[in-house]
Amino acid sequence: MPAPPLLIATTNPGKIREIQYVLAGVPRRLLTLADIAPIAEPEETGRTFAANAALKARTYAAASGLPTVAEDSGLAIDAIAGRPGVESARYPGDTYAEKFANLYRELAGHARPWTARFVCSLAFIDDQGTSAPAFVTEATVEGEITDEPRGAHGFGYDPIFFYPPYGCTLAEVTGDRKLAVAHRGKAFRAFRTWLRDVPF
Repeated sequence: MPAPPLLIATTNPGKIREIQYVLAGVPRRLLTLADIAPIAEPEETGRTFAANAALKARTYAAASGLPTVAEDSGLAIDAIAGRPGVESARYPGDTYAEKFANLYRELAGHARPWTARFVCSLAFIDDQGTSAPAFVTEATVEGEITDEPRGAHGFGYDPIFFYPPYGCTLAEVTGDRKLAVAHRGKAFRAFRTWLRDVPF
């Protein structure tokens, strides 16, 4: 019997592009949620990235019957107590331009630099009958919030996230340079390394 494919539990096109790039060449067919029958999106009730990643992995593995990798990621800004954090995707604003404007209003009374980090937690479940992930990891990238959005690459909060070693935002570099240092690239490279040694 052929090995089952690996389900990447996201519908975000930017995340799918990055994850498929990092996992290219793994000895499994890669599927996304767009490739299978619709599954109701779980309510992300966890108060940490790790809790939400595990919740999503459990939900989609159970519903699909497939080995599933899920991630939860976002932006944490020190000056505003780590927000938007796990609420990054749900932070007020219908567009990211509106989200940026709201963040700048919040940050206006705080001294610079506005230090921040991107966080990505990953959870993998290879048996839909278990609630315990077979693999978990978390990765970060440290930086600062810029005074205005810059760059046309990337997605999400990339245009306002300045990465000092590059001297620019993560939206001002191409995908491979971003993934070399970014939170999601680090997390999924760790997962890829683990997959080499652990058959599923």
